Amino acid sequence: MSGDHDTDQGTDHGADPSGGGQTLWHGRFEGGPAAELMAYTESLSFDRRLWRDDITGSRAHVRGLARAAIITDAERDQVLLALDVVEQEMETGLFVFLPADEDIHTAVERRVTELAGPAGAKLHTGRSRNDQSATDVRLWTKRELMVVARRVLDLQRVLLRRAEEHEGVYLPGYTHLQRAQPVLLAHHLLAHGWALGRGIDRILDALERIDVSPLGAGALAGSSLPLDVDGNAADLGFARRFENSLDAVGSRDHVAEALFVLTLIAVDLSRIGEEIVLWTTDEFGFAKLDDAYATGSSMLPQKKNPDIAELARGKAGRLIGNLAGFLATMKGLPLSYNRDYQEDKEPLFDTADQVRLALGAVTGMLATITFVPERMQAAADAETTAATDLAEWLVQRGMPFREAHAVVGALVREALQGERSLRSLVAEHASLGADAAELVAPGVSVRRRVTPGGAGPVPVADQFVRFRVELDRLAEALEAPGA
Repeated sequence: MSGDHDTDQGTDHGADPSGGGQTLWHGRFEGGPAAELMAYTESLSFDRRLWRDDITGSRAHVRGLARAAIITDAERDQVLLALDVVEQEMETGLFVFLPADEDIHTAVERRVTELAGPAGAKLHTGRSRNDQSATDVRLWTKRELMVVARRVLDLQRVLLRRAEEHEGVYLPGYTHLQRAQPVLLAHHLLAHGWALGRGIDRILDALERIDVSPLGAGALAGSSLPLDVDGNAADLGFARRFENSLDAVGSRDHVAEALFVLTLIAVDLSRIGEEIVLWTTDEFGFAKLDDAYATGSSMLPQKKNPDIAELARGKAGRLIGNLAGFLATMKGLPLSYNRDYQEDKEPLFDTADQVRLALGAVTGMLATITFVPERMQAAADAETTAATDLAEWLVQRGMPFREAHAVVGALVREALQGERSLRSLVAEHASLGADAAELVAPGVSVRRRVTPGGAGPVPVADQFVRFRVELDRLAEALEAPGA
């Protein structure tokens, strides 16, 4: 269920939840729930993956109950021992789920009560599935975002290595998918590296808001019992505990933020995928996929398909849908908890899973891809890609840029008519001449980019240094205490 009802706090849950298929709220109702209700509202089919976090949260909660003298140390030890058994059963696949297990919280508590008896029935004292579920999701999200962040860093390192291997190779840079100016391949690869690094920074920034313990907020208003809320937060490794119990269980903006951060990484991967799809076509011919990271056709023997790149592009749409759908779920909910919040887990789990898988696949694809410098450079050496250099050459000799733009534009138009090459037209032009015509020669234009952060050899050499420093900073941040 990953949710709660107001009666599900403290010992109000009634009798042993393992008996007779009883629900946790059966004391309030004369009859049992309809089969259709149980089938529609269950969440065990997807929230069972929170079992490790549920056990972790339960351990902290029962230790807190003992510190507050709500249960005895002996009862604490009985419950902790039962939780150890449940953990082992979960890890080995021996745990048996029962039809009455509505969600992972119910299943764990039911089994603990079977093992620990009356002490196990005290596990839920002072706790609601509202704060329990919220705690589980925050623990899971903290861990999974770090897994994603480290995989992003792995991809950045591959991009750096491939850039270093092709330091002098250049290709056309594009705007509107039209050839614009030549850029070094290293510059192009590192552009994706910098963008992905911002994804890690967003993860670290989001984690500051996710790193808040909701345990102790109860169903919505806290508890009359002297719970050790701060101690529980510290026990679970949270940076701090909640400030407002209504907000703690009645908000999911941290899930929406996690979805956004993950989705934006997926969008970055989609853009890489789109380029690989184009670059590996015969029409571009800029790159060739390794056989291990391509697929064939069931009908067309000649085909070598960029499925990883295409799925990185395609799945991004699905993850954008997860984010948009969950924002729509949140938008009209009054405080505090509403069952709608059960809908936070499936989009979160799906998005995290898909981004993690995509990062692994795209990293492997880029680590093994073969670039084809001669095709890249032949495309980049098209005479028209030097047009801006010609205009700037005129600017350096005193001509206003708009006038220079018009002069070069007219020469480009004449060259495209097919009678004369741009280079010959430049050489004969009164304002340009032979020296300017040398700018149109192969490989010249890319070497003229000199501004910091630009695409030429001098600024790219500096960018290599800065990017290595950036990777060290990100690696250090991911290994910092509490990360």
